Amino acid sequence: MKIAVTGSTGLVGSALIPFLTEGGHQTFQLRRPNHWNPANGTIDRSTLEGMDAIVHLAGENIADGRWTAAKKAAIRDSRVNGTRLLSESLIKLNRPPQVLVSASATGFYGDRGSEVLREESRPGTGFLADVCCQWEAATDPATRGGIRVVHLRSGLVLSSKGGALGKMLLPFKLGVGGKIGSGNQYWSWISLDDLCAAILHSTQATGLHGPVNAVSPTPVTNIEFTKTLGRVLSRPTVFPMPAAAARLALGEMANELLLASARVEPAKLAASRFVFRQRELEPALRHLLEK
Repeated sequence: MKIAVTGSTGLVGSALIPFLTEGGHQTFQLRRPNHWNPANGTIDRSTLEGMDAIVHLAGENIADGRWTAAKKAAIRDSRVNGTRLLSESLIKLNRPPQVLVSASATGFYGDRGSEVLREESRPGTGFLADVCCQWEAATDPATRGGIRVVHLRSGLVLSSKGGALGKMLLPFKLGVGGKIGSGNQYWSWISLDDLCAAILHSTQATGLHGPVNAVSPTPVTNIEFTKTLGRVLSRPTVFPMPAAAARLALGEMANELLLASARVEPAKLAASRFVFRQRELEPALRHLLEK
């Protein structure tokens, strides 16, 4: 397949490109400002002609800095405006792609306690839930134009090279890691390898469309995650971070990224016979951290 990728220099994109090329696929990296600029609404449509699939990953990093009003606007606008621009451009091509796999997130569901969440579950409340709703709706022009659209709602992406796990490694290796808040909140996770495989699967499984949960079948609570990571690193995990301390350090971000609970099930991936390589947390962490 010929696959164009936005956000190709991010954590997921930088792993996806070699994954696709090693699998024999041709890739094209749609980069700013050479090929498009979502901020001013420009895109070179000629670069997208002849593509079989588009994988759209671009968006402002949600975990980089406190959520000021300006930061929240950048998070929302980079996703909504960029997705709408891309979707409107694709349907104007002489040969539109067969499929658009557009990133979304389990933040769509908000803070839902122990409720089991599947793709048909209602959206939650809060900043990230609102962003995800608008983000997914921005693909409407592509759907109306006859392109199969998949909204890949990814959970906590595990990689030793960055993301949430990358930030957690140092304090845990120093033996000062611990649960966050009550520790009872569910963290739905997926290994970076499985996420790349799920993206490719979504481009090829013609029965997939709409929201698709990209998470392991075995979500864990924060305290389970904490104990497992400590065990893998052979370090104690006896230094909890109270919810108030997390909020003091990170503000609103703490509520939605660390303290919110989302017990998400990958129902559509399972039904489409996607095979997870990393189903359980401990083997996944040992593989990632070579332990």
